[in-house]
Amino acid sequence: MKNGVELKGLDALVGKLKRNANLTDVKNVVRINTSELQRKMQRAAVFTKGYSTGTTKRSINQKLTDKGFTGKVGPGTEYSPYLIYGTRFMASQDFFRPPFYVQRAQFIKDMKRLMR
Repeated sequence: MKNGVELKGLDALVGKLKRNANLTDVKNVVRINTSELQRKMQRAAVFTKGYSTGTTKRSINQKLTDKGFTGKVGPGTEYSPYLIYGTRFMASQDFFRPPFYVQRAQFIKDMKRLMR
């Protein structure tokens, strides 16, 4: 994926999680939140201006790495940054950041729940 968000944990967080939670639970939280973020981005990738074929919506993929501890979601089209940020000729049609901020809050909430 050319554009994406990568969430990495801290060593202190991993240590706390090892003591308080099963690592399988952490992998499940990462997997579920990654899937939800992908769905939310695809729902938000509806463009009202210009020529729309759905290519960007279909190109939003997820990838789990680091044995399931890292989830990446992002569009695969080379022109998606122009849609997200806009250009001097085109207004921004951001489908990336709003779903990310909502899902980030949910991910933090889920991780805090595991640490209790």
